[in-house]
Amino acid sequence: MLGFYRLSSLVAIFATLFAVAHAGLISDLSKQSFQVLVPGNSGYPTASAACKRFTFQPAAIALPNNPQDVSTVMKIGQQYNLQVVARSGGHSYVANGLGGKDGVLVVDMSNFKQISVDSTSNIATIGPGNRLGDVALGLNNAGRALPHGTCPYVGIGGHSGYGGYGFTSRKWGLTLDTIQSLDIVLANGTIASASSTNQPDLFWALRGASGSFGIVTSIHAKTFAAPASSTVFEYHWDLSAADAAKATAAFQNYVLTNIPQEFGAEIVLGQGSAKGRVSFGLTGGWYAPANQFNGVIAPLLANLPKPSSKKLTVGTYINSVQYLGGLDRLNTVGIPDGSDTFYAKSLMTPEASPMSSAALNAFMNYLANNGAEANTDWFVEIELYGGTNSAINNVALAATAFGRRSSMFTIQFYTSAPGGVPPFPQEGFAFLDGMVNSIVNNSPANWDYGYLLVSRYRGWCQILITPCSAYANYIDNRLSNWQNLYYSSNYPRLRTLKDQYDPRDTLNFPIGIEE
Repeated sequence: MLGFYRLSSLVAIFATLFAVAHAGLISDLSKQSFQVLVPGNSGYPTASAACKRFTFQPAAIALPNNPQDVSTVMKIGQQYNLQVVARSGGHSYVANGLGGKDGVLVVDMSNFKQISVDSTSNIATIGPGNRLGDVALGLNNAGRALPHGTCPYVGIGGHSGYGGYGFTSRKWGLTLDTIQSLDIVLANGTIASASSTNQPDLFWALRGASGSFGIVTSIHAKTFAAPASSTVFEYHWDLSAADAAKATAAFQNYVLTNIPQEFGAEIVLGQGSAKGRVSFGLTGGWYAPANQFNGVIAPLLANLPKPSSKKLTVGTYINSVQYLGGLDRLNTVGIPDGSDTFYAKSLMTPEASPMSSAALNAFMNYLANNGAEANTDWFVEIELYGGTNSAINNVALAATAFGRRSSMFTIQFYTSAPGGVPPFPQEGFAFLDGMVNSIVNNSPANWDYGYLLVSRYRGWCQILITPCSAYANYIDNRLSNWQNLYYSSNYPRLRTLKDQYDPRDTLNFPIGIEE
């Protein structure tokens, strides 16, 4: 009994100390010139919202206005020994922008909205608080463009910090490949800049693992002339599992025929018209004269069944960005974002060894049958990264921290709770695990999947049920061996640099570089 009272006393003492420290934190933040939101404030619930599979309560959310404000927040966070994270658009699949737990100090970058283009160098300066739709509009006003994803509401900060794929990436590279320099606040509050000539090690790490090394306040990126013409293409089939496997194989073969860089595409898979069938779509963009498209796509279509529908939409480049965004607008300012209760996985397939017939048949059979019985909504996107002249794969693996430069496809597996509302059903996890395993477990032993592949043949990978190569922007908090799967041979260098730039591990969050 005496021990119980002592334990109760200790708990009370720690609770008091925590309350005093929290009050001190709020007091120190509230003295500053920028907005701070804490539990109980009217704007706090919206500012702390994330993927509905996660609910976290930050200790405070600071909304700085300039790099000096960010520095002040970082220093206060370290003073109170708090975990600090940056939040750009809030689209992290695992709510990394909230730190992955309660009690984190969040630095919301939504006030960093600059978009400008130097008319001589065509270098754009972009604030990390911008969403992709607004970036596209701002650059288009200067006749310029960047490679990036299609969702207008994704924040440019995280998108460019960990990859950044879009339909123009085969021609222009990933978003992070365009970055020429970055303005940043380090974990200790130091305001700095990084480029290939100024702190090159830091610059290397920021292009692939940005959030673990500092808070970016400005992105300086090389832009490209907006194409004079863009053609959005959409084809659709309702196929048997066997025919869907053959169609995907035909697409793989087509990719290896030196297709032009101006061709970007993805296969979109979903529930078919009946059990045993798969909805099979081919969507993408052609960023060259429209009258050349039919000749480019013809060799692929010749090896596919006649589509049930076909649509070609020709227009300006910005028209194509808006169309592919799916909202009939790109402007996000003052318009609330949607949300979902979902789980996603990814798999990057090696170009040197495309998916086998056995893997494709097992995968399509799984979708056609298990997918028809799933109690969650789902889709799969097989995104084209490779091809013999892909700008993504023409970058050396060691040039940036991005860990995959030899992939043919990045496959995103996505499932959401019915109606998109919580709770997320546990069966949804096993459903996606089964999708990935249907490919991995039927792939050859020489697939470029690192040491986890070897472990799979000892039975380990089947226990973990993880893909053996993955994309960090489709981050998965259930993924084991993520260090190798996301960063490959780049991870040891990242770990060393983490010790150098953030020895106290202030910038800490799930699936972040470990100190």
